[in-house]
Amino acid sequence: MKSITYRLNFSIIFLVLGSFLLNAQTQQGHTNNNKFKQLYDQFADPNRYHNAAGAPGVDYFQQKVDYVMDIELDDENSRLYGEETITYTNNSPDQLPYLWIQLDQNIRKKDAPALEKNGSGNSVTMRPSSFVSNYINEPFDGGFNIDWVKDEKGNPLPHKINQTMMRVDLPQPIPSGGSYVFKIKWWYNINNHVEGRGRSGYEFFEEDGNKAYVIAQFFPRLCVYNDVEGWQNYQFWGNGEFALEFGDYEVNITVPADHIMEATGSLQNPKEVLSREEYKRFTASAKSFDKPLLIVTEEEVREKEQSFSNKKSTWKYHAKNVRDFGFATSRKFIWERQAVELGTQNIMAVSLYPKEGNPLWEAYSTKAVVQTLKTYSKFTFDYPYPKAVSVHAKNQGMEYPMICWNYGRPDEEGNYSDRTKFGMISVIIHEVGHNFFPMIVNSDERQWGWMDEGLDTFVQYLTEQEFGATNPEAIPGLTAYPSRRGAPEKIVPYMAGDQEFISPIMSNPENVYQLGPNAYAKPATALNILRETVMGREAFDHAFKTYAQRWMFKHPTPEDFFRTMEDASAIDLDWFWRGWFYTTDVVDIGVKGIKKYYYSDTPDQKIKDRFEQYGYDLEDLPDMVFKIDEESESFDPNTASENPIGDSQILQEYLEEEGLNSSEIPAYFYEVEFEKPGGLVMPLIVEYAYADGTKERITYPVQLWRKNDASVKKIIASDKELVSVTVDPDNETADVNTDNNSWPRKESPSDFDKFKEKIKG
Repeated sequence: MKSITYRLNFSIIFLVLGSFLLNAQTQQGHTNNNKFKQLYDQFADPNRYHNAAGAPGVDYFQQKVDYVMDIELDDENSRLYGEETITYTNNSPDQLPYLWIQLDQNIRKKDAPALEKNGSGNSVTMRPSSFVSNYINEPFDGGFNIDWVKDEKGNPLPHKINQTMMRVDLPQPIPSGGSYVFKIKWWYNINNHVEGRGRSGYEFFEEDGNKAYVIAQFFPRLCVYNDVEGWQNYQFWGNGEFALEFGDYEVNITVPADHIMEATGSLQNPKEVLSREEYKRFTASAKSFDKPLLIVTEEEVREKEQSFSNKKSTWKYHAKNVRDFGFATSRKFIWERQAVELGTQNIMAVSLYPKEGNPLWEAYSTKAVVQTLKTYSKFTFDYPYPKAVSVHAKNQGMEYPMICWNYGRPDEEGNYSDRTKFGMISVIIHEVGHNFFPMIVNSDERQWGWMDEGLDTFVQYLTEQEFGATNPEAIPGLTAYPSRRGAPEKIVPYMAGDQEFISPIMSNPENVYQLGPNAYAKPATALNILRETVMGREAFDHAFKTYAQRWMFKHPTPEDFFRTMEDASAIDLDWFWRGWFYTTDVVDIGVKGIKKYYYSDTPDQKIKDRFEQYGYDLEDLPDMVFKIDEESESFDPNTASENPIGDSQILQEYLEEEGLNSSEIPAYFYEVEFEKPGGLVMPLIVEYAYADGTKERITYPVQLWRKNDASVKKIIASDKELVSVTVDPDNETADVNTDNNSWPRKESPSDFDKFKEKIKG
């Protein structure tokens, strides 16, 4: 007999055996709670700005903001001074009587409301440094000090500061299509980011008296004005990051003459700020495709950091079409650059780090930058900027256009663990990857943290898995990259946790208990499952790249992402977005029970009674019906014997009439019932194992659950005896409870009787 598995769909028989269990009494009505209904009640309506396909509409607009800045760093007093000229271009259809400007440094003012945003009971444990910081030391006196705001001609402009926002009132509204030029002068005290865990600031090295600066959010920046929020002037509370407009930057930064700097944009005056040898290496690095070329060596840094220059140098940078600006500067920085060919351009992969980062940083930093640029470009678009810079800063992980700060430091003897090594590589991949999301695909981080963190963490996972696979020598001895986020099983502890401390992904970053799992890990895992299990790689990759390319240098909304993924794939995913992004439901799918059936020409009275109960004529009752093998309700699959199911006279006569061979009749019929205690619907992945040692893997589409959200049944017709059934055998769906994923249950022999009783019940 051929080894063929038959899957039969006897709808009338299913009605007889299953639908009779429904309650025939009249019930109250309800609204449509089907998991597969469209998300019209959640999505913003499509319009002429963001269309129904998830693309920019015919009337889509965004503002343009250009900055010319002169910045000076007072290294001795850790203070920054700045003056900027801002050109604001109003591409909206509206007149703008005032402008809103972000003052993010104001979160460091002594009286900043953000310092009191959380409750504070007495901690059971506390580090001595935290005790001193909380109860003894004076609070750091940070925040912007605005000297003046003036128009282009030097006339004062009225302005009002509200926490981290400043409104500038204009003498006349800026008309649609018009532009306005004004100036701001300011200064602020730079914080020690190691003590306060700030996103930017300096680290002080006590052994040599030097500071290494990573500077961002250092200038008053225009808020976004768009068709979704109007002015996005939601206060900066610390977790929700930034919403910013694109523009061109000309920035002149004055620092001590012995400093080395990297920044957003292209350096305009390398000959003026570099020594002759440094300039020679800098120029040569543009063709260093095989390995990094050191512009400043560790030996040179060790000599340089022993003295402090009284002279100054001004580094000049130009950046086009960026949404922000950051820079790093210190006399302690080792500097290396490597060229990367991407498409038709050569991009510079750059690392900047103190000697305290070696030997770890010289071994892996630039390699990680190179891998990130290649992998992210493959899944989105060719990296459009001239460089990507990784800067070492203690306890940091923060991103800005073309530049980012990253942690990972060996001990004083230069030793480091795999945890430190892979932690450093992963954070570099993540922060450099932020160039794509949100520095180019420019989502609103202040409102939707997952749109940059989650998408970035997902592509970070893809990059980590390629790191070493495409270049075996990149990490010697690596067989599989130990990704911390992305694999389905990694998110199970969070999703299975206390629901009181879990929020939907579609939550503002300020309003969640666990930002890491919520904005980073869960959306990354969801996208990984979407790619591997739901859509398939080809359909997913095309749709994901379509989204990235549609929204390069633009402001997408969540609906734009959701709609594009469907529009570019022809796969309805509303059920997926609803479950994974709008709820905190979990995946829990298992095997509820299995019954064995055989053919019979004589339906019993019970079936006849139920058939008539629902108004059917007995003449419509099928001639041949399945009957349950009474022994099978508690049978042991390892000892169950073959049933004589080929003795139906009606079936035999029919086969003869059709000229069919009775040997083709399957020897076994099983009804497998799957349960879904969890709230999330997912494709049903099942592995059937047979007595002859063969296995069969079937993925039933998610639509299997569309009419019964609690349980579904499948008939397995086979000429082989079924011995086990396993749901989600490779842990693809983040199932939070695997106890019910196997039949027979994977329990000790003493528990098997309990299992049989459960099946029988």
